[in-house]
This record gives sequence, structure tokens and C-alpha cells, in this order.
Amino acid sequence: MSEPLTTANEPGLYAKMVESRQLSPADAAALARLDPACRPQTEAEALQWLAREYGLSFTALDNAEPARDLSSRFPARVLLKEELLPLREVDGRIEVALSRLFAEPGLDGLKPFTTQELVPVLAPGEAVAREIKKHLGVGADTLNQLEQEEGFQLVADNAAEETDLEKAAEDASIIRFVNQILSDAVSLRSSDIHVEPFEHELRIRYRIDGMLQEVPVPPQIKRFQPAIVSRIKILSNLDIAEKRVPQDGRIKIRIKNQEIDIRVSVIPMLHGEAVVMRLLRQNAGIINLESLGMAPREQGIFQRILRMPHGIALVTGPTGSGKSTTLYAALTEINDAERKIITIEDPVEYQIKGVNQIQVVEKAGMTFARGLRAILRHDPDVVLIGEIRDHETAQIAVQASLTGHMVFSTLHTNDAPGALTRLVDMGVEPYLVASSLEAVMAQRLVRVLCPACKEVDDSKRTQALKDRVEALRDATIYRAVGCKACRNTGYAGRQALFELMTMSGPLRQALLKGGSSLEITEIARREGMRTLLEDGWRLVCAGATSPAEVLRVSKDDDVFAED
Repeated sequence: MSEPLTTANEPGLYAKMVESRQLSPADAAALARLDPACRPQTEAEALQWLAREYGLSFTALDNAEPARDLSSRFPARVLLKEELLPLREVDGRIEVALSRLFAEPGLDGLKPFTTQELVPVLAPGEAVAREIKKHLGVGADTLNQLEQEEGFQLVADNAAEETDLEKAAEDASIIRFVNQILSDAVSLRSSDIHVEPFEHELRIRYRIDGMLQEVPVPPQIKRFQPAIVSRIKILSNLDIAEKRVPQDGRIKIRIKNQEIDIRVSVIPMLHGEAVVMRLLRQNAGIINLESLGMAPREQGIFQRILRMPHGIALVTGPTGSGKSTTLYAALTEINDAERKIITIEDPVEYQIKGVNQIQVVEKAGMTFARGLRAILRHDPDVVLIGEIRDHETAQIAVQASLTGHMVFSTLHTNDAPGALTRLVDMGVEPYLVASSLEAVMAQRLVRVLCPACKEVDDSKRTQALKDRVEALRDATIYRAVGCKACRNTGYAGRQALFELMTMSGPLRQALLKGGSSLEITEIARREGMRTLLEDGWRLVCAGATSPAEVLRVSKDDDVFAED
């Protein structure tokens, strides 16, 4: 597939279009003779000129909705190889989008499969490729080839035929299909791949910017479900004969100079085994504290906490809220020759130069608690615990902080004040929590508005919100729209919201008296803590995200009180 062409100022633009069969040599020469002021400057403009010269139609395919039944009439391998996209049926003729008008065989490759006349419609190559993938599905050519291969046979789900299934999983086409799924997920910045079996379909979804998006796949993929799952198991060093119990494994791959560590979870479901793969990019780079996007006040307080000689600092939030990223940025900030930093994690997501990192291995007996005890005999200054999961780990963390160590960890709570009562619920004495805990930071990730398509939101609902929320009174609020750059989601990338609570005398007293989470929240707010929702309004005012996205991750009863 040809590279997308940008401007005619690039050397040999028309020559490239001739090479990719988008222009004939004569047409390229004619374009070159045009006055520079009216000469096409992009691939799309050159194709529009070509369409006028030959009396053809042109489409940018921005809002195209090709009829799916048309694509199904032709072999996927031909459509993909010749870069052809059947668009619509008009007056008994079939319009076909293509960018390579002079390619051989081109449209002729489709003629054996229909008696109707085929009409070419010119479109940019990148747009044609995008829509073909969108409407045919990932790996359509591979599955089409599999269906045509003689001797390829999927086996029943029983142990007696595992040898045949293993052979099927090692088939070149199945290997290529799984590789396509992995490569596609990486290019789309996916954090997870979900392979889900249902009665009549195998669904594949990617989690992009925290939201699951279904991936178009050919309907015949269901037939190859056992071989696809077995291929993933083989890559993960799992037992392909075991289909009754959950299994966990890992894959390490390199795609486009990116080293990816993939954590694989396989669980038996009603209609087969479901697979979830979490993608961890090893060389993505650790971001620094400034890049986290904290407000100046919170960033200043957090930097002061990082340099405390001892105590506990917690980062809380649900799975996938960026807690590890924040802690890695914190360690990078204080990582120097004067401090010994040791971490114990499950898993070690990123490697930090100069930091001693330990991987939890439950099967071998290396738990958080056992590893933490060993760490304390290793003379550390700073300790990072991947997660405080139980009473034993919490107790050791508290003791470590009281004996002169700075301890960082994560905890699953909804907000910062909730961490205090959570530790007490885990069995840690309130006086120990009060004397050891120094700060808690809750966080969430909100999606950032796509800069290419966001629009000012003047709706009545938004105006009512501005009237109700003081911080938004004079703000220009934007809403998500959706375009091809953001896959019609309206968002591209994510940014964190922070709720930072530092311990004070009144907070410690409230904890010792058995105060509720609500009482602790009220005290913290009086002392200047900004809630997740309030930090979200900061990003809305900056035009970075929408009110709907902030409310999605941090709903507040007060906002909806009058709805």
C-alpha cells in the first residue's frame, strides 16, 4: 500500500504517484506543466484533477458508509490486494472507490465475480485503506485464505484431538492473523485486547483511552476460534490441552521498535475460552512529574512530600487510573546517588535506571509481605510497594515508615479521605495510621478532547451547568464531536485528575476519634483539598476535556441535585 502523500513540495511527488499507479506518466507531465499557483498540492487534489480530466467522481470517504453486502460479494483477498472498496449500487452499476486508477489488474480483478458494470470513484489511498480495514475487518485476507486452503480442518474441543489443534494453531495464516491483531492494537495505542467467544460470533475489542471499542472482524472468524486461542496460549507458554480452569501467562514481543510485555489471562466461558491481553510498553519512557499535569499548588505540595525523610504516601484509584505512572514519575523525581530506592511490584511495568526493582512471584512464595520484610533488611531509604492488599502488608508498611523509611504505595479507594478508613478496616490501629500516614492522592483519568474536531458547546444543558458551578461561569466549554483522526470518539489521549490530601492535626484527631470518611472529607476541604470534580473543572476551563467526561469519572451529588 502506498505511503499517504502530503504536499507537492516534496521531491518527486508526482513521480511517486506514477510509481504507485495513481497517475499515468502523461498525466504527471501535464500536472507538472500547470502554473504553480493552480497546481494540485496534495494527493487528494491531484486525484480530484484526475477525476475531472476523465469524467469520474471523487470522494474523500470522510463520511462514507459503504454497503456491507457489496463487499461480501467479492473475495477479501482481491479487495485488499488491489485496494478496492465497493461503495454503492446505483442504477444497476457498482461504484468502487480506488486510488490507483492505472493499477493492473485493478478493477479487472473484480469482474469475474459480478455481471454488473463497475464504475471507478477516485479516493485518497490512505482513506481507501482505512475504510477497507474498517468494513472488511482485521485479518480479512488471512481468514479468506484459510477458508480456501485444502486440508485445514478445525477439531472438536476434546483432548484426543489436541495434536491436530496444535498443528492448526501453528498454521502460517493463524500466526499471521494473531500478529495482525497485536500489531493493530499497538498502532491504535490500545492498553488491552479482549477476545470474547459467544454462541455465533467471536468478538474482539480494544481498550483505547480507557474505553472499549469493538474491532470489525470477518464473520467467519468464529470457525477459527479454537486455533486462534491456542495460538495465543502457545505464545504465552500455557497448556493448550487445559480448557477447564483459568490460566495466566505472558508474551514479550517487539513491534515497530517498541518492546511490548503482554500479560495474558485465559478464562473458560460458556461458549469457549475468553482471552484478555494487557499491553505494557517497556520503552514508552517514564514521564516526569511536570508532565503529569497537576495544578501548581498540588504539584508543589507533592514535591515537598516526596522529600520527606519518612512516612507513608498513598496513591488511590481504581484499576487503570494511572497510579503506577504517578508513582514512577515520583521515583524518577527523587532518584539520585544519595538515596537507595527499592520497589516490590506485581508486575514490574517499567524499568527505572538506578532503582532496585523486585517482581512478586506468588507461586514461588515471593509475596508483597515476604518481599517487604526482606527489603527492610537491605538498608533502603525509599520503598515502593506496588499495592497494599492485606493486613500483613499494611502492617509492615506502617512499621517501615515508623522506623525511618519513606514508603510509597497504592490502595483501591474512591477518594483520598477514604484511604484512612480503608487502612483501619484492614486491621491497622488508628493511632498507627495517624502517626505514619503523611499524604493521600486520589486520581482518575479523563479523555482529552480531540483538537481536530472539538467544538464550543452552547447547549442549554451546558449553560445550566455553568449557572450552577461557580468555576465554570466565564469558561468557554467544548464538547466532543468525532472525526477520522480520533476514530469518531471525539477524544484522543488522556490526562489525570488529582485529589491531594495532606495529613494535619485536625485530620489525625478525627481519625483517632473514629470519624467517618464524610467527616474527614469535610475537614480536608476546609484545609484546602480540591476534590476530583473540582480539579476536573480546571481541565474543562482549560479546554482540555468536556464536562461529560469529568462527570463520568467523578460524579458529585451536588451537581445533579436539581436535575
